[in-house]
Amino acid sequence: MNWLALVAALVVLLAVDLLLIRGRGGEMSMRAATVASIVWVGIALSFFVVLLLFGSGGQASSFLAGYLVEKSLSLDNVFVFLIVFTAFGIAPAQRHRLLSWGIVGALVLRGILIVAGAAALESAHWLNYVFAAFLIWTGWRMFRSRNDHGGEQKLVEKIQKRLPLSAGAGALAAIAIVDILFALDSVPAILAITDDAYIVFAANAFALLGLRPLFFLVAELVERLYYLKAALAALLVFIGAKMVVGELFFKVGPELSLPAIAAILGAGVVASLLRERRLAAA
Repeated sequence: MNWLALVAALVVLLAVDLLLIRGRGGEMSMRAATVASIVWVGIALSFFVVLLLFGSGGQASSFLAGYLVEKSLSLDNVFVFLIVFTAFGIAPAQRHRLLSWGIVGALVLRGILIVAGAAALESAHWLNYVFAAFLIWTGWRMFRSRNDHGGEQKLVEKIQKRLPLSAGAGALAAIAIVDILFALDSVPAILAITDDAYIVFAANAFALLGLRPLFFLVAELVERLYYLKAALAALLVFIGAKMVVGELFFKVGPELSLPAIAAILGAGVVASLLRERRLAAA
């Protein structure tokens, strides 16, 4: 019943969002994107409160930690989506429609990966070491390219060359391919926080549903968060290490991981803002 209620709520929320964005003609002003982003965060926090009231404190904390991780990783996704739209020449008024289809596809894909991943971890605990190693390696790779988006640019260019499709279809296919690659990072990361498939899917879903206004809000501002990639890299390494510690010594609960996640991401944002202030004053 919990699954049915969650999926039904997500369908209604997505439909309402689509109707609202269509009424605006497809484009979002900075103000509208800010308001919409706040609303989506508020909806996610409302679900957190529902879990506190009708679920358990552990579920609620795990959801909040997972949502924070997924929301933060989606900031990096935004930059790649901007590269995709620019490469395929997608007009700003048409981007919302492609993002909507991309979000629907991502929800289905991640739902499958989450259920399969949770089942695999439950039946084969040694996979925790595989997931941990993959997250640590991904974090190290991200740290090495923290100030360089050339890799993402080359990836999109390769996709564009191999997809002899119209601009809209090609961009949608590129978004789907990119999201598969993102899912390979984000799904293991959140499964390292909790193996409750319901909580993992909910955190992914609420983060994804807020992706469209987030795109219009920060697409032009992502590069100002200079230390974002470094913070995300540290976050993935931390989560990978958490999995190893959990298997060898003791489980690190959300009461410890949630503050650590917030501190890592907060440090990246604050450092970026301080750097921008120093450059402005120079």
